[in-house]
Amino acid sequence: MKKFGQIAIIGLSVLAGLGVASCTQVKRGEYAKGSGTIFCDDGFKNILEEEIEVFEFSYPGSSILPFFVSEQEAIDTLMSDNTQAIIVTRELSKEQKDFLKSKYKRVARTHCIAVDAVALITNKENNVQSLSMTEIGDILNGKVTKWSQVAGNDTTSIKIVFDNAGSSTVSYMRDKFLPEGKKISDNPNAFAQKNNASVFDVVKKDRNALGIISVSWLGTDLSAAKKVPVDQRYEDYTNENDTIATNLTTEVNILRVSNPTEKNDFNPIAYKPCQVYINSGEYPLFRKVYMISTATKGDVINSFYMFVTGFAGQKIISKTGILPYHMNPRVVELK
Repeated sequence: MKKFGQIAIIGLSVLAGLGVASCTQVKRGEYAKGSGTIFCDDGFKNILEEEIEVFEFSYPGSSILPFFVSEQEAIDTLMSDNTQAIIVTRELSKEQKDFLKSKYKRVARTHCIAVDAVALITNKENNVQSLSMTEIGDILNGKVTKWSQVAGNDTTSIKIVFDNAGSSTVSYMRDKFLPEGKKISDNPNAFAQKNNASVFDVVKKDRNALGIISVSWLGTDLSAAKKVPVDQRYEDYTNENDTIATNLTTEVNILRVSNPTEKNDFNPIAYKPCQVYINSGEYPLFRKVYMISTATKGDVINSFYMFVTGFAGQKIISKTGILPYHMNPRVVELK
């Protein structure tokens, strides 16, 4: 496996065979007018807000109202037919799909829209630069409680900071590292916050904090894009060039993660959650993100579903730091 030094993501190419709906350019005015709701995990708030703003600009007469909730609440709301669209990190089971069809005559369509990474962040004054998967598990399980046990001479306690117990990020880390039945909140050094924004703010102020956060909150490209008028952003998102470079914030330290296993010849190299390493699987903390819709063809939510899974919607995702599912980064090593 080749180790890269300084890298840049310099291109994205759309995969072939996405289907007519995703490849066909949507013309302005050809859409279902009206309003609808979508329930989404807070970890993907930045992405969804931009998707909605650009969609509503390009589709006059449409209105999408987002609710940012826990992943389980999003699924429960869909299952009770109180929304026709959700964004979550797991697919519905066959039993859930059958229930929607039999009780509400709804057909659930599922589309993987992105590959997200869970990032670990620390305060700028913290000298820890990387952690192994084993060290992360030991921290979450309470076996490692001080920063000096992983690097340096800092004997202060590691303060684990996460968004909320019902989030998809917390569920992912719990399932990956903790024994069945155990929760991250069981650790006396773990502290729940209201949302991802709160996690980011705590880490910026507390040198002992270890934040668990979706990498989509760490990209700077989307923040910069929001300062540009929406009509100009729309032109950029619909421009089929494949050049993109996504930068991650420098306001906090973003830890590299290593995962030495027999499968990768015990490779000790630690990787940051950059798009290229998410795509290659070398950054080990990744998961798929799904948009699930039960809307009918003539519904505004169906139009929004087509938008998010199409070219412009996928290009918006590419600016957040996570990886659009239907686009691949091309990487070169900079001299």
